[in-house]
Amino acid sequence: MEDIHKLIEAAQKGDKEALETLVSENSGLIWSAAKRFAGRGVESDDLYQLGAMGLIKAIKNFDMSFDVKLSTYAVPMICGEIKRFLRDDGIIKISRGIKETSFRLMRAREGFFAQYSRDPTVDELSEYTGIDREDIVIALNSMRDVESIDKKIETDKGREMYVIDTIPDNSDKSELIIDRIVLKENIDNLEKREREIIKMRYLEDMTQTQVAEKIGVSQVQISRLEKKILKKLRKGFNE
Repeated sequence: MEDIHKLIEAAQKGDKEALETLVSENSGLIWSAAKRFAGRGVESDDLYQLGAMGLIKAIKNFDMSFDVKLSTYAVPMICGEIKRFLRDDGIIKISRGIKETSFRLMRAREGFFAQYSRDPTVDELSEYTGIDREDIVIALNSMRDVESIDKKIETDKGREMYVIDTIPDNSDKSELIIDRIVLKENIDNLEKREREIIKMRYLEDMTQTQVAEKIGVSQVQISRLEKKILKKLRKGFNE
């Protein structure tokens, strides 16, 4: 863990080699996230590049006081970067040329940040890529967020953080990491009563009859509600 923190500190100060090492060491995590979005009309390599941009943002914003591992902190940003692109692409039909320019700019921003430890201006991007300033503005606008999904949560201590979990930093379990964080996000989006039912059924191991007695409804109603909630959670995994 100490070595990882040293790499993060170095990357935040502009050490390109440290940044590349962190991206390389977390490539399995990026690929696992990218696989969740396969079949959406975007090449796997491009999904990986989007995920890598999310990881670089996570490295840039990571704070050692968060008391959470980089991989856990980075997952929402990796998935968020991919989701934002897919959402924008689905809402606004963008020409192939603008898409290609967007990907060029994405890679250029990644390279610029690795070298200078900050995001480039439009003029710097133009000089860095040779793309006209007007074309850059159009391409950047096409990538603009519909809404931010980098949700923050409040811990028991009252401190705001991004989605946090106590999942071990193990690249062999990267798919489990992503699945658990996606599940947590989906559960957070349930209505209060739905969350209570899931908690009693699957965390407290209560029977449907016991849940029904506690809530004050019939076992049949709990059965129907549980099926509805599970269907909603499954749908969240496929979005």
